[in-house]
Amino acid sequence: MDWLLETFRNNPSIPIFLTLGVGFWIGKLKYKTFSLGTVTSVLLVGVIVGQMDIPIPGPIKSVFFLLFLFAIGYSVGPQFFRALKGSGIKQVIFAVAMCLACLGVTAGVALCFGYNAGEAIGLFAGSQTISAVIGVGDDTIRNMSISAAEKQSWIDIVPVCYAVTYIFGTIGSAYILAYIGPAMLGGIKKVKAQTAELEQTMNSSSITNDPAFINALRPVTFRAYKADGEFFDQPRTVAEIEQHITGLGRRIYVDRVRQGGKIVDDPASTVTISKGDELVLSGRREFVVEDESWLGPEVADYELLNFAVEKIPVTISSKSCDGITVDQLRAMPEMTGVAISHISAAGQSIPVLAQTKIYRGDIVTLAGLQREVDTAIKAIGYPDRPTNVTDMVFVGLGIFIGALIGAITIHLGGIPVSLSTSGGALIAGLVLGWLRSKRPTFGRIPESSVWLLNNLGLNMFIAVIGITAAPSFISGLKEAGWMLFVAGVLSTSLPLIIGVWMGAKIFKFHPAINLGCCAGARTTTASLGAIQDAINSTTPALGYTVTYAIGNTLLILSGVAITLICA
Repeated sequence: MDWLLETFRNNPSIPIFLTLGVGFWIGKLKYKTFSLGTVTSVLLVGVIVGQMDIPIPGPIKSVFFLLFLFAIGYSVGPQFFRALKGSGIKQVIFAVAMCLACLGVTAGVALCFGYNAGEAIGLFAGSQTISAVIGVGDDTIRNMSISAAEKQSWIDIVPVCYAVTYIFGTIGSAYILAYIGPAMLGGIKKVKAQTAELEQTMNSSSITNDPAFINALRPVTFRAYKADGEFFDQPRTVAEIEQHITGLGRRIYVDRVRQGGKIVDDPASTVTISKGDELVLSGRREFVVEDESWLGPEVADYELLNFAVEKIPVTISSKSCDGITVDQLRAMPEMTGVAISHISAAGQSIPVLAQTKIYRGDIVTLAGLQREVDTAIKAIGYPDRPTNVTDMVFVGLGIFIGALIGAITIHLGGIPVSLSTSGGALIAGLVLGWLRSKRPTFGRIPESSVWLLNNLGLNMFIAVIGITAAPSFISGLKEAGWMLFVAGVLSTSLPLIIGVWMGAKIFKFHPAINLGCCAGARTTTASLGAIQDAINSTTPALGYTVTYAIGNTLLILSGVAITLICA
């Protein structure tokens, strides 16, 4: 045991990874719908491991926290700046009002209970489930003009208050938005019915002359035919065949050809088709099967039809596609033969309905033959082809510049105020993520890398917090008292109830959108899932993405405000 303790103390990286591994494992465990979650589990495991009194160098914590904040900013940057320019302005204003309610209620509760700045930061971070506030508050406290002993006392109490209030912050938010929220809006049955009506409206097409646009996923088909009609009394090139079909009022492509027993993939426009050859046509189903008398009989050629289609996420970057609906995107001639299988914004899936709007920076997954998909990509954006390469020049210099700007301190009435290095890294991520949505040829960070920076960065930071705060955790818990839990319940519940009321009475949101906006502004993804399960619809996600981008940024920066208010 002495050897193990000595090893841990001389090599702090070992207990950190022990904390991460066990914390992630516990975070996955569930009893019915209850789970501690990864962040809380890592913190509590860190407190247990930290009872061995393990010193950990400060820079480890800071480095990983900056990586986490940069990744957060990078993910929501396109939605954040697009929202500020006027798109979804009602949702932006709602998110700002919701964040002010969260800050105001929590600060009021903290002042009423006589909490110091450290207790207030932990209460805010836990009750609003915004773990990043711990780091922002920590940085703010360190820059304050108070004694070193008082600074350390406040910093040590933060994770204690966070741990006590986070559990209800997560579970309570999900319950309030999934059950109390619908009850405030007329009852769960009424909300379900209104949501079904909204989905039906949003899935109706404005392009009335094309029945294929009724459904969100375009019905593309591939069928094989034998060139045996009168049209082939003389050999025809692929270009002539496709031109003839266009003249019939349809848009169909020749994707494959069998000549003399050999298959030609992606035939060039100059390839000649003679009688007896076989060809594969692709296009909307009703167009392909409409009339084959000029072409020849359909054949069941398994080998000819056995080929792969491409499925690839595409970042929307074209100005012409900014703010258009899925319906309008499908109507573009470059989208012929291409299906839309998935849309995501700010890392969150949104429903693929005809009237769902897409914006620059959103990611649309296309499916079809490579030639057709490539044509569509050129018209709408930039392909996010699978890769394991991250632009580390972009990441490294981005965090460097942002943290450097955040370190600048100004004095207001003798009080030192700054964004802090953590706030600077967040702002840098927002700006660079937005720039990449405009010019997606640089700054590539694969989705898997963003996930790693986000989750590993935050949880490595939380693990170090837990281990270093462990010696004073139990005494801090006794000091905070059981009323801290009550303070957390009030700080979690009141802003959400206020938000649902504001969304219905002031902003006049549709009930499903209202609940999604509340979840987004409070950055509680668990609540979004609970709402969608409760009303059996993914529509609330339409209110989540913009408010999440605004809420995530403002709530993190609010860590500075609540520290100064309660200092």
